[in-house]
Amino acid sequence: MSGGFTGLDWLVLIAYLVGTTWLGIWLGRDQKDARDYFVASQRIPWWAILFSVVATETSALTFISIPGLAYVGNLSFLQVAAGYILGRVVISYTLLPRYYQGELVTAYALLERRFGLGTRRFASVVFMATRAFGDSVRVFATAIPIGLIIGPVVPPEYVGPLSILILGAFTVLYTYHGGMRAVVWTDVVQTGVYVLGGVAALWLLGEGVEGGWTAILNGARGQGKLQWLDTYSGIDRPHTLWAGLIGGGFLSMASHGADQLIVQRLMASGSLTDARKALMGSGLVVFAQFTMFLFIGIGLFAFYQGEAFARPDAIFPRFIVEVMPSGLTGLVIAAILAAAMSTVSGALNSLAAASLHDLYLPLTGKRAEDPGVLRVGKLFTLLWAAILLGGAMLYKNEGTPVVTIALSIASFTYGGLLGAFFLAMLVPRAKQRDAITGMVVGIGTMSFVVFAKALSGWFPALAPTLAPFTVIAWPWYVLIGTTLTFTTGVLMSFIPSSADGAGSPVSRNA
Repeated sequence: MSGGFTGLDWLVLIAYLVGTTWLGIWLGRDQKDARDYFVASQRIPWWAILFSVVATETSALTFISIPGLAYVGNLSFLQVAAGYILGRVVISYTLLPRYYQGELVTAYALLERRFGLGTRRFASVVFMATRAFGDSVRVFATAIPIGLIIGPVVPPEYVGPLSILILGAFTVLYTYHGGMRAVVWTDVVQTGVYVLGGVAALWLLGEGVEGGWTAILNGARGQGKLQWLDTYSGIDRPHTLWAGLIGGGFLSMASHGADQLIVQRLMASGSLTDARKALMGSGLVVFAQFTMFLFIGIGLFAFYQGEAFARPDAIFPRFIVEVMPSGLTGLVIAAILAAAMSTVSGALNSLAAASLHDLYLPLTGKRAEDPGVLRVGKLFTLLWAAILLGGAMLYKNEGTPVVTIALSIASFTYGGLLGAFFLAMLVPRAKQRDAITGMVVGIGTMSFVVFAKALSGWFPALAPTLAPFTVIAWPWYVLIGTTLTFTTGVLMSFIPSSADGAGSPVSRNA
């Protein structure tokens, strides 16, 4: 084995970046209109959608942060991954069929049918804000391994911004030109690259520890690192059986049923049956991926003999850059970039789709097929690229695994969105006023819960009062937010009003 980043590594990395960008641009040829740009005219096979969902959900966080979880803990995160599978099954037979009742491009058009345009706009803006914050953190995570490469030749203050700009430039280029078709098919390629990188890491760890994986697993078993089941019933620990199955299930229902990032991919499938196969199959593949990356973390623990690291997210990148042989280092760094690029490209396309279809078209009265609308959609792609990359440059990591931060950001708004969809499906008497009020209460309360720990630090006198909120683990956020939103909406539906604020009768009954 050899350390450092060699000329061969640079060649592999640059070839990957250029090749992926060229493929994305080539796939974007002959686009007809905004619908083709954002859902590829629903002509993408289900297996490609499956791998695109996996690649988008994986991001650089899985590659970097999940091994760190196992390094400092055990395999208990798999309980959350099991909940992800359950959540997908529920969504496949509840919300997903409704997305195929008409030609929808965004998830929030479904809320307009039931409640009115105001609800659609509100939900879409919530999605945009959440996705912008969460994916800025994901982009930041990618700067960690890139920083290790360019750190020796670049002043420290420029390492992070430069690595973010390198990632952004290539991703924006193919997303801008290629649209959803480019996003999905490059995701398929990127999935193969980072799975290959993960398998290579497992093999090298087995070679690098005396006794191989037999010794690694025996040592891990003796230290309790192979424990995956935790039946603790409290709400203050994130990786338990109940937090995983229930909290993880609700998180998956929200992310795959109420988040435009994933729903847009599913709506690019040719039929409801294909969308179901892609959605439920992706849950099984993601579970396998989490297993692989957690075992990488266990291997790293044996390789570094339990050495303490200031940042768990830096453990695997250090192994990649310092230990992996020439050429393979470049491939695995390319794998990390692949995971990051798939998430960023999907985020840009979904944010642009929501901006165009939920805000711009209703405000201007134009249709997706009108001349010039495709160009506006592409301009929204550039606008959101500037926001995501700028946000990543402003973020600072202070020791918490980045995957936990990103999931927490998403979790405090997901409950409001999922609660609104449940209200639309289960409460016929609910009106637009009820849905929006429910979302405001749910999101507002969960924002307070998520930031309660920070408030305790800023105002120590409030710490005892805030203590009950600071102990709630992040997998429970979506369940609590969904319950608050749904309950508030139901209660509001019994309060008479002179004007319900909903759309036309046709919209309400659609």
